[in-house]
Amino acid sequence: MTKKELTARGAATRQRIIDAATEEFAQHGIAGARVERIVAAARTNKAQLYDYFGNKEGLFDAIFGASLERIVDVVPIDSSDVPDWAVRLYDEYLEHPSLIRLATWARLERRPAGHLVDEPDRLDDRKLRFIADAQGAGLVRAGEPFDIMALVIGMSMAWSPVSNVYAATAEEPVEVHDARRALLRESVRRAVMTDAQ
Repeated sequence: MTKKELTARGAATRQRIIDAATEEFAQHGIAGARVERIVAAARTNKAQLYDYFGNKEGLFDAIFGASLERIVDVVPIDSSDVPDWAVRLYDEYLEHPSLIRLATWARLERRPAGHLVDEPDRLDDRKLRFIADAQGAGLVRAGEPFDIMALVIGMSMAWSPVSNVYAATAEEPVEVHDARRALLRESVRRAVMTDAQ
């Protein structure tokens, strides 16, 4: 990615590329995404895309990395209420389904096993520290903090766009989502919280 300062017009073009590419990658994956469709939707050209991101893979990496950072910022695990964190993740997947789709494409096309991203790019230190602290306080059941985190995230994705059972949408009735939120909150509470909680 280029390090040069962007003009307001350049920043707007770069953002249009990101927006168009996010949709393209979410729908078609890394291999199926087409630079031609991205630049057409972004109303720019390949030279601009390559100048900003290097290549298609660099563009995917920038978008995926930013989406991971965004969810950490928007849905922090910042209280002793892990069940509520699961519900907030559910809501984020409803509002921004591209995150789950991008992660799924990364899993399918890049990392079929192990961690989804390289060690330096993992953003789960704060979550793992919180879970360990909650375990130390007797609020969260014993177990590897990473495994507790993975279980809660997996439960929050039960109705996500990549569910092999049912993919929910934000357009469904509020009472349907409220019932799922209640079920998710209670299921996570029973699965990972202790009686002290």
